[in-house]
Amino acid sequence: MYLLSTMGLTTTKSEFHVLAVDDSSVDRKLIEMLLKTASYQVTTVDSGSKALEFLGFCEDVESNSNDSSISPIIQQEVEVNLIITDYCMPEMTGYDLLKKIKESSSFRDIPVVIMSSENVPSRISRCLEEGAEEFFLKPVRLADVNKLKPHMMKTKNRDCQKAEEEVSSKEKIASVEVESSDQSQAEDGNNNKRKTTEVEEELSQDRTRRRYNGLEVI
Repeated sequence: MYLLSTMGLTTTKSEFHVLAVDDSSVDRKLIEMLLKTASYQVTTVDSGSKALEFLGFCEDVESNSNDSSISPIIQQEVEVNLIITDYCMPEMTGYDLLKKIKESSSFRDIPVVIMSSENVPSRISRCLEEGAEEFFLKPVRLADVNKLKPHMMKTKNRDCQKAEEEVSSKEKIASVEVESSDQSQAEDGNNNKRKTTEVEEELSQDRTRRRYNGLEVI
């Protein structure tokens, strides 16, 4: 598990929670300050592996396997609405972290933003092609941070739409079950009526036969 000294959790009354990843303590403090200024809830970690651990991934970091066999093992208590990560970090780069997130069926919808002190066009293009929402050059400014909210809103609206679709689907299933139950009850009622009518007709015919049997033919 990672030490609390390497992770900072700032709780504010914000509907958005940002996970900031940077191996530089100075840059972590700066991005945390900017995010707090923008009224976001912030969690900071100093490596990509600790970011994955915070999200709830299980991964053998030392194996460096190419199969990207990561699986969520715990239910994340605090929802992460966006990840902002430095590009150049030891062991796992920001690009590697981006790939892990986008390859995950559980976390691929989380927007990822890359930061770097080096303006390398090929690096920027590669990150954007892999699914990064933005690529910020350091030092990150408040104007950059203000660009984050639309990405989080888009994801939040998509989550709300999914939730509404799930509720609607459940309501349709419940409605079909009720209609099926009502139809079944109606059929049972019709069957009972038919049986009652058949019994009454048999009794009526039996009474008629007995009455005719008692008459004398002249």
